[in-house]
Amino acid sequence: MKIKNLTDGPITSQIIRLTIPILGTSFVQMAYNLTDMLWLGRVGSNAVAAVGIASYFTWFGVSLMLIGRIGAEVGVSQSLGAKDKAGAESYAVNAVSLVVALSLLYGALTYFFAPELVSYFHVQNKSVEASAISYTRIIAIGSLLYYSNPTFTGIINGTGNSKLPFRINAIGLIANVVLNPILIFGFGPIPKLGSDGSAIATVISQTIVLAIFIFTIGSGKSALGKVRMRLGLGAEYFKKIIRLGSPVALHSILFASFGMALARIIAPWGAIPLAVQSIGAQIEALSWMTAGGFSTALGVFTGQNFGANKWDRIFKGYFTTITISGTIGILVTICFLVFGREIYTLFLREEDAISLGVRYLSILAISQFFMCVEITTGGVFNGVGKTIPPSLVGIVLTGLRIPLAIYLAQPSIFGVTGVWWSITLTSVVKGLILFGWFYFWMKGHPQYLGTNRRKIAFIRQLPTTLRQDVIDSKTEEEDER
Repeated sequence: MKIKNLTDGPITSQIIRLTIPILGTSFVQMAYNLTDMLWLGRVGSNAVAAVGIASYFTWFGVSLMLIGRIGAEVGVSQSLGAKDKAGAESYAVNAVSLVVALSLLYGALTYFFAPELVSYFHVQNKSVEASAISYTRIIAIGSLLYYSNPTFTGIINGTGNSKLPFRINAIGLIANVVLNPILIFGFGPIPKLGSDGSAIATVISQTIVLAIFIFTIGSGKSALGKVRMRLGLGAEYFKKIIRLGSPVALHSILFASFGMALARIIAPWGAIPLAVQSIGAQIEALSWMTAGGFSTALGVFTGQNFGANKWDRIFKGYFTTITISGTIGILVTICFLVFGREIYTLFLREEDAISLGVRYLSILAISQFFMCVEITTGGVFNGVGKTIPPSLVGIVLTGLRIPLAIYLAQPSIFGVTGVWWSITLTSVVKGLILFGWFYFWMKGHPQYLGTNRRKIAFIRQLPTTLRQDVIDSKTEEEDER
C-alpha cells in the first residue's frame, strides 16, 4: 500500500478525499455511543444517566491517550513529508508503547477508585450510581483494548491513508450493533444485563478492532510497510511525541474535567437533565466530529507540506478546509432548530425529557459554526507543530464555563438551561479568538510576505478555486488511468 503524497496536486480534492474516511471513522465512534443510547433509552432515563456519568471517565481516558495519537499522527506525517520512512516507523512504535503503559495505569486507577469517582457527581438515585460504577469497572478491565485503537488510527492517518482505519473501525461498529441488544436485553441463555451489557459489547467490539490493527501494521499491509510490533521507548522520538501530544491531550483532559463539573451542576435537577445532556452531547457530535475529521485531515495535509516546506499549500489548504467545515456547521444549526423534537423522540419516551432536549438543541445550535471554526483551525496549528495555541484557547475559555454556568444556572436567571448557555457562549468566543490568532500569525510569517501576501484574497476566489481543483483532480485521475 503506497504512502499518499499530499505535497503536490489539487488541494481541495486531496483534503476532501482524506477527510471523508476520517469522518467515517469519527461517525463510527459516534455511532457506538448513539447505539448505546438508542437501546438504553428503551430501558429508561436512569440507564441513560448512568452510562452518561460513566462516559466522562472514558472520555477522560481517551483524552489522555491523545498524547500518543497526536504525537504519532504529526510525527508520521512530517517524517514522510521529509522522506524519512525510518523516522515514521519510530514514531509509530514509540506512540504505541506509550499508550500501552498509560492505558494499563489508567484502567487500574478507574477500576479501584470507581465508587469515589462516581460519588463526585452527588447522584441521589442509588440505582443510577451503582450502574455507573459497574459500567466504569467493565471498561477499566478492557482498558488496553478500549484505549489503544485511536493511536493505531492516528498512525495510519499520518501516512495519508484514512480509508483503512475507517474500514477497520466500521467492523467494530457492526459487532457493537449486533451485540448491544443481545447483551442489554438478553437472548436465549444470555441474561438481561442492562447498562453492563452495553459496556461488555463495547469492550468486545474494541478487541476485534485492535486485533485487526495489530495484524495490519505487523504484516506490512499499511503504507509504512512491515513494522515489527515491539515495546520500548526511544528518547528522541518519545520526547517529541510528548511535546506534540501533551498540549492537545491536556486540552481534552481539562475539557472532560470541565464537562464533569458541568454535569455535577446539573445533577441536583435529577436524572432527566443528565440524560438529556448525555444524549445531546452525542447528537452534537454530528458537528464537532465532522469538524474534527476536517481538523485531522488538515493536520496531516499541513504536516506533510510543512515537512516539504510548501507554505503556499498550507495557507490555501487552511482556507479551503475552514470554508467547507463552517458551511457544515451552519447546516447543523438549521437541523437542530428545525428537527429538535424529532431527534430526541428517537432516544427518549418521557415528554418532559423530550421537551427539555428540544431546548438543549436550540441553545447549542447558536454555537455550531464557531465550534467548527475552532476545531478545524486547531488542525492547521497541529500540523505545523504549534499545538499550544488551540490548547490554550480551549483550556482558558472552557474553564470559564464553570463559573459562568454556576451564575446562569441560578433559578432566578435560566435554571438548568444556564449550563447550556455557558457552553454556547464560550464556544462562540473560542472560534473567533482562534481564527484571529492563526490569521495574524500567518500574516506575520516570513513565507506569507511578498508573493503570499495576496493569499487572503483566496477567500473571495474560493468558489472558482474549488471548481478548478475538481477539474485538476479529474485530469489527475485520467493521467493515472
